[in-house]
Amino acid sequence: MLAIRTLRTIGLMSGTSLDGVDAAWVETDGESVSRLGPALTLPYEPQLRRDLRALLDAAPDLDPADPFLADVVTRLTQRHAEAVLRVRDEARRTLGEDTELLGFHGQTILHRPEEGRTWQVGDANLLARLTGLTVAHDFRSADVAAGGQGAPLAPIAHVALASNLPKPLAVLNLGGVGNVTFIGPDGALLAFDTGPANGPLDDWARKSTGKDYDKDGRLAGAGIADGAVLARLMQHPYLAAPPPKSLDRLDFCRALKEAGADRLSPQDGAATLVAFAAVCVAAAARHFPEPPMQWLVTGGGRRNPAMMKALSAVLSEPVRPVEIAGWNGDALEAQCFAVLAARVTRGLPLSYPSTTGVPWPLAGGQVLGALL
Repeated sequence: MLAIRTLRTIGLMSGTSLDGVDAAWVETDGESVSRLGPALTLPYEPQLRRDLRALLDAAPDLDPADPFLADVVTRLTQRHAEAVLRVRDEARRTLGEDTELLGFHGQTILHRPEEGRTWQVGDANLLARLTGLTVAHDFRSADVAAGGQGAPLAPIAHVALASNLPKPLAVLNLGGVGNVTFIGPDGALLAFDTGPANGPLDDWARKSTGKDYDKDGRLAGAGIADGAVLARLMQHPYLAAPPPKSLDRLDFCRALKEAGADRLSPQDGAATLVAFAAVCVAAAARHFPEPPMQWLVTGGGRRNPAMMKALSAVLSEPVRPVEIAGWNGDALEAQCFAVLAARVTRGLPLSYPSTTGVPWPLAGGQVLGALL
């Protein structure tokens, strides 16, 4: 029997927080992780961040041939290439290893699976030219075309990374949107988006204070959650809907306005949004087949003490940052796309009925270039 080849891969992720690109070096065969290498977050300069946000706002009616879109995509891809080259050089220096493959997710600017639409922008051809590496990309399209939600895709990579951790386990990612992976002791896998997380809070902080986010949860920590607004938000049908289910970053904008959140003080508004993110997670836990032994939290939300305190208040199990398990929460999503890239090259499934709602385990992605 031929041995399965491991690939030296750099995964890339640009999340809905629009703060920058994460890049992480991983040695993986797509089913297990044999080594983790250097990682970094390369922030976007302010103009690129503003332009990406403008794309999110315009995406529903945006012409794919729009010259503004083309310009932003070029700058986005160049920033990704810079991140790749930095991590590649660091892997050479510290590990004596090169890189063979990139997992390029791009930037999601629209996600409406109920309409059969998901749109990640980024120029894979340009990235391949700038780095000289094979690029796996377009991870979500096949899933949505088959009737799936197109998200979340990280769960199968969480399984690989959590092979030695006690189970049942919940891995909670708090980015612009929250999503959770439940891994049962028998390997059962369930994953879906929990609800809004950092996205509305970042927008609120920007509107209220001019800052890009609520640093250290200070704004939320100084406020009191408004019970009436929170109760109205909890009536949103998404929270009662069974998985599979996924969200666009902006899906709750109208609900927040109708609930009266925009009439709150800066502090109370932030506290209410944090409380809402937490109760969305608690509502999500009702869909698990059994309670997890612990919640491992990744994404920017784990750095917000107000968010972590709110989660601990509504969940019965221990809530801990993923670093307690030896993981790097700043690199985890990028590491996941490194694992997914290796799966694309082998034709292994990226999504499952219990993660995105596809009818059967489904491979996906495209590969640009050829591995030597």
